[in-house]
Amino acid sequence: MKIFVPGRLCLFGEHTDWAGGYRSQNPQLGQGYTLLVGTNQGIYADVKPHPTNLIIKTILPDGSYQNLDLPMHQETLLKQAQKGGFFSYAAGVAYQILNHYPVAGLEVVNYLTDLPIKKGLSSSAAICVLIARAFNQIYNLNLSRRQEMEFAYLGEITTPSQCGRMDQACAFGNQPIAMIFDGNDTQVIELKVPKDLYFVIVDLAADKNTQVILKQLNQCYPFAKNELQRNVQTFLGKISPTITQAAISALQTGDAEKLGILMKQAQADFDQYLIPACREELTAPVLHQLLNYPPIQDYIYGGKGVGSQGDGTAQFIVNNIESQAQMIDIINRNFPQMQCLKLTIYSQKINPSTNI
Repeated sequence: MKIFVPGRLCLFGEHTDWAGGYRSQNPQLGQGYTLLVGTNQGIYADVKPHPTNLIIKTILPDGSYQNLDLPMHQETLLKQAQKGGFFSYAAGVAYQILNHYPVAGLEVVNYLTDLPIKKGLSSSAAICVLIARAFNQIYNLNLSRRQEMEFAYLGEITTPSQCGRMDQACAFGNQPIAMIFDGNDTQVIELKVPKDLYFVIVDLAADKNTQVILKQLNQCYPFAKNELQRNVQTFLGKISPTITQAAISALQTGDAEKLGILMKQAQADFDQYLIPACREELTAPVLHQLLNYPPIQDYIYGGKGVGSQGDGTAQFIVNNIESQAQMIDIINRNFPQMQCLKLTIYSQKINPSTNI
């Protein structure tokens, strides 16, 4: 069968998933709130059962293959997962599935990937969800999407990756969802929009170090030791959740202009409270140059950073489908090194992360 899993765009609430997780150690912290949607781009694969092995074949842009071939043994899969790298994610999920179900192997041919890698769009989580869904459907495990997300998350944290739980929201496809994080508990709320909403995602073609960002922000938890750390906790536990809850309401009424205003507010507050905790990464001159670039302002309602922020990826909500095309044309002409992706949140529920 064929499976497609999109990337994940965090519209609002970045970093609050792991920050809300610290409530299990410090109940005085606020809950985390995120607003998420699957991208229109993702990872495509043909999958079928294999009697003994986990086989992954990825077709590279030049037409060559990158291959993994491992026996479905727990120790072997765990060792591969802990090594890190592209194939570690598949091995980590296979290891977790094998710990719970008597499955045989899997052969996966990843014949197309149109999702930018390492750009804050959860490409690694998409791989993990794809493998979990492949095992689920090939071996009729009857896992719900929430359970697929859980196995994908457990698989990813078996690797050196320290992702938060929101990354696996790509399991819900193009449907927007809200996630609430309270210690070890996660709540998922499925959302709908009354009319199509149009976005542009821009790979800034610059440098960022997510590990440094996460390391320095996590130093502010679970208990703040100074004003800088209190400011980080205030933003992630109070200010950001308030903005995200307003954005959830705006999205459900199809108010694109309000979403744009909230994006601008979220970015301004993020900069005020979080940049001092990680100036070398979060100052993000390329991101801020594009957010404030005069020629695009007539076409957008607002914009902000993506994922861990920094100079990785920017997102904009635009006025309409024509503005979407015009903005991409402007960026392509004036910033040819950057890559633009279209994102449309459709008014009718579209879930491309199932069989196609």
